[in-house]
Amino acid sequence: MYLADSRAGTPESAAPSAESAARPRAGRRLAAVGPTVLALGTVSLITDVSSEMVTAVLPLYVVAGLGLSPLGFGLLDGIYNGFSALVRLAGGHLADRGGGRHKWVAGAGYALSALCKPLLLMARTLTPIGLVLAADRTGKGLRTAPRDALISLSSSPETRGRAFGVHRAMDTAGALLGPFVAFLILRATVDGYDAVFMVSFCVAVLGVLVLVLFVPGGTAARPAPEAGSAAVAARPAPEAGSAAGTAPRPTLRAALALLRRPELRGITLCALLLGLATVSDSFVFLLLQHRLGVPDRWFALLPVGTAASFLLLAVPLGRLADRWGRRRVFLAGHGALLLAYALLLTSWHGSALPFAVLFLHGGFYAATDGVLMAAASDGVPEELRSSGLALVQTGQALARFVCSLAFGAAWTAWGDRTALMAATVALALCALFFMIRSPVRPALAKDGLA
Repeated sequence: MYLADSRAGTPESAAPSAESAARPRAGRRLAAVGPTVLALGTVSLITDVSSEMVTAVLPLYVVAGLGLSPLGFGLLDGIYNGFSALVRLAGGHLADRGGGRHKWVAGAGYALSALCKPLLLMARTLTPIGLVLAADRTGKGLRTAPRDALISLSSSPETRGRAFGVHRAMDTAGALLGPFVAFLILRATVDGYDAVFMVSFCVAVLGVLVLVLFVPGGTAARPAPEAGSAAVAARPAPEAGSAAGTAPRPTLRAALALLRRPELRGITLCALLLGLATVSDSFVFLLLQHRLGVPDRWFALLPVGTAASFLLLAVPLGRLADRWGRRRVFLAGHGALLLAYALLLTSWHGSALPFAVLFLHGGFYAATDGVLMAAASDGVPEELRSSGLALVQTGQALARFVCSLAFGAAWTAWGDRTALMAATVALALCALFFMIRSPVRPALAKDGLA
């Protein structure tokens, strides 16, 4: 059953007002999320087991095993986190242009990433590793926007935050299991890294099979809201000058023209600006290891803390974003990240430090990842949903690519502490700019970030 609600004491024939349709009512009972969200969550869970096995060992593999400098790793990390930006728009456009072929474009992306895992067995220097990671992230770029469009189209506007929260929780369950699997493989085998890459490939293939067999197509995933429901009331009216009931053609020009919409332009600017000061996960884990002297054999378990926090908080914060306002939750998530940076900069070396930092780090993702996509979905028509989400994701991915390069260079030149201090100041200034530029307004507190 798709996300639905039942309102006690409300006659079926009574149409809700525009104001009440835009927010959840007290006493509403929400049914379980729909099969599309659950199926995509399962695919993401399996795929994240595969990808996080590689992510958990990659920093140690290239820095300690291959002897790359922080700047060299910063280049690889930038490729890993930002290269997908170059193809996200293409993936979103192909999904919309194909008449709702979101599933098949996403499937191509998942398959490409799966094929890259065994290629890491042959990559031993910077250039081959960079090329393999670029191909892997190309697959991620192809699949992300169509997948999020499927989630958005299968959910009603007022419960979209919860739907994304459920998906991100299932996704993060895989991120929680992946490092454990990598840790066990490293302890049980002689050529640990090679075994990790090969097992990762097998798990990724399983994820592709689940997508093909159990995820419905784009149009099949779209719920049919009842007359007078909040989903109908929240649907944007046709733009002036357009014929009633005429949908915009999913062309590349129409996709880029979405940035003329103030709400989507504001969200994209926000994602880009804050992404410029968001230190990548791998650097956070390397900073923790450097501060605490974590042995190499335990390094693969550091991402488990972030994943556990993300898993614990994703659904509650998604529900909170639907009720309290997505912009507020989004900003609170960056506040948690600032606090994590501050803890890393202190002289505190207590045993609770890694738990506190990783909990805040996971809370940051729980408050921003799905919430950003839920907010962006509200300002994009269904026919261009994949392309619109890709615009936001592209801005964020490009910004994080730049941040990885800059942070790696700063670490090499001035040391890790100075680099982190610069990132902390930059993130605080960007968050302050965003708060001043777009103060909370009642009309937008529920629906967007602009």
